[in-house]
Amino acid sequence: MTTSNAAQPNAAQPKTAARTSDAPRKTVAFAHLGCEKNRVDTEHMLGLLAEAGYGVSADESEASVVVVNTCSFIQDAREESVRTLVELAEQGKELIIAGCLAQHFQEELLESLPEAKAIVGTGDYQHIVSVLERVEAGERVNQVSAVPTFVGDEHLPRYRTTSEAIAYLKVAEGCDYRCAFCIIPHLRGDQRSRPIESIVAEANSLAVQGVQELVLISQITTNYGLDLYGRPQLAQLLRALGEVEIPWIRVHYAYPTGLTPEVLAAYREVPNVLPYLDLPLQHSHPEVLRAMNRPWQADVTGGLLRRIREQLPEAVLRTTFIVGFPGETEEHFQHLLDFVAEQQFDHVGVFTFSPEEGTPAAALADQVPAEVARERKDRLMALQQPIAAARNSAWVGRIVDVLIEQENPSTGEMLGRCARFAPEVDGDVRVLPGEGGLCAAPGTMVPVRITAADTYDLIGEVVGARAMVGDALSAIRSA
Repeated sequence: MTTSNAAQPNAAQPKTAARTSDAPRKTVAFAHLGCEKNRVDTEHMLGLLAEAGYGVSADESEASVVVVNTCSFIQDAREESVRTLVELAEQGKELIIAGCLAQHFQEELLESLPEAKAIVGTGDYQHIVSVLERVEAGERVNQVSAVPTFVGDEHLPRYRTTSEAIAYLKVAEGCDYRCAFCIIPHLRGDQRSRPIESIVAEANSLAVQGVQELVLISQITTNYGLDLYGRPQLAQLLRALGEVEIPWIRVHYAYPTGLTPEVLAAYREVPNVLPYLDLPLQHSHPEVLRAMNRPWQADVTGGLLRRIREQLPEAVLRTTFIVGFPGETEEHFQHLLDFVAEQQFDHVGVFTFSPEEGTPAAALADQVPAEVARERKDRLMALQQPIAAARNSAWVGRIVDVLIEQENPSTGEMLGRCARFAPEVDGDVRVLPGEGGLCAAPGTMVPVRITAADTYDLIGEVVGARAMVGDALSAIRSA
């Protein structure tokens, strides 16, 4: 069994590091589940094991030991993690359970799964080599810190699993907020930021590896540095990253109230920082936001979003909402529908409320029936789809840079993304060869004229130098 999210080691990096021991170490397989923060942790575990002389693989059939980096954010994620563990156990694999499920349930996993030889918490993945050595010596290992405190640095080995052109860089770990629906602080601890110098050093290392797009991730990225420097330092970080030779730097999870004029100026003035804002608003109605324990967002209104658009005219706005939160009335939901219709977001993700044991929201009165929540999700997505199609259509006729990610040799068509699409969560650009059969290899960035659009994707063709000059001359004449 190979899960769709199984770690795929980057072939450009060696499978093993130099080691003086005569005895070769075994191959360890990895299965990755969950978010991109989890992916970075997986990559560091791969790097540590490779440096220690172990082979690493995404094919579980090659190994007797499988490290499963699990997710426990919501019930669906836990069920997927458990299914993966059970399937691997039925194949006779010895399991090392890492990540959020290990942090969440700890001893229960060791008790219920005899095949589980170790559990490794979210703040303990740096110990993966010693954990495996102890397992090989016959020990069952519980390597879970009660309170995660580790954050990592640029010196931690890393074995990337995404394409060579894209890398995620974790600028901070954990979260200081206590949203009523969220279990993240319990799973990953309070916010702890990395120094700017450490982040820039890792970014420079990734640039040398040929990375074209760097995605900055943390739980509350607009709060970056608050714990370390006494005030948020996202603007300073972005300006420092402006010196790194990576064409695209994208920021995930920018809370609107942290998008100060200083931060927006950095977005506007640093050439390689993309004007792409992922704003996890969760709702629009103040009463629902208060019930969610998100008072810092109670004043997120059209006025604030208008100021963002005024100061960053090219901004691409993505957001996510939760429907069916306890106490959400039809009036509250209509407020959300009106808000989305007014704001015309480029991209919207919608989730139904999941009552997580141990969170305040799970015990709230007036739980919304699941079928009502699903119906509201469908209504909200139906409202957003023509908005998304119109936002995409506005790009028809423009020439944009596209990062090519895949190609289909049989059709000559390539698949990539322009700056308005984040990896894995937004749409794609389907690229046809240009005049004279112009095409591009995966991992390269090429100019593409957008010729058509649908609800989620764009279609275009590669533009040659002659066509670009012609377009430029036409623009001069028309001016």
